[in-house]
Amino acid sequence: METETSMFVPDTSFMESVEAQSGIKISACYQCKKCSNGCPVTFAMDIYPDQVIRLIQMGQREKVMECSTIWICAACETCTTRCPNEVDIAGVMDYLKEMAIKTGISIPQPYTYVFHRVFLDDVRKRGRVFEGRLMQSYMFKSGEIWRKLKSGGIMDEVALGFTLLRKGRMPLFPKGIKAKREIKEILK
Repeated sequence: METETSMFVPDTSFMESVEAQSGIKISACYQCKKCSNGCPVTFAMDIYPDQVIRLIQMGQREKVMECSTIWICAACETCTTRCPNEVDIAGVMDYLKEMAIKTGISIPQPYTYVFHRVFLDDVRKRGRVFEGRLMQSYMFKSGEIWRKLKSGGIMDEVALGFTLLRKGRMPLFPKGIKAKREIKEILK
C-alpha cells in the first residue's frame, strides 16, 4: 500500500526580504526562546516574539503582519539583549510596524500606534522624551481627551499630573541634549 506524505516547504522570500531591508539576520535565530522568556509584555501578546521570528522564517507573512504582537512590543530591547545570536528582535518588530503602515495593513492596536508615533515625534523633535508633552500629544491625537472629558476622568489625570509635578517626578520644562542632530539622523 502506497502512502503519500506531504511536506511543508517554507517560502524564505519573506524572510530574505525582511533581512535585506532591515539589515537584521533573522535566519540566525534557532528558537531558544530566550526573547519570549524575558519579554515583560508577553501577557498582552497574541503570539510570542520567538513565534513572530519563526513565522517570518517560514514565510507566513499574513500571520505576522496581522498579529497584535508587533504593536504591543514595548521596544525595551530585553529580547535583543538576551539573544545568544544577537538577532535584533526589537528592531524586527519596529521594521514590521513600519512595513505594516507603508503597505496599508489595518492596525489591530490603534492607540498603541498613536503612542508609538507621538513618542518617536517627541524624540525626533527634542532628542529625548518630555513626558509632560508626550501625554498631552497622546491624549489629543488618540482622542482620549474627549472620552475623559465626557466621563469626568480628566480630573483624575490632572490630579495625577499635579502629584507627579509636586513630587519632582515630572519636570515642568523639557531638558535638552547635546546630540540632537545625531538623534534626528538615526530616526530618518
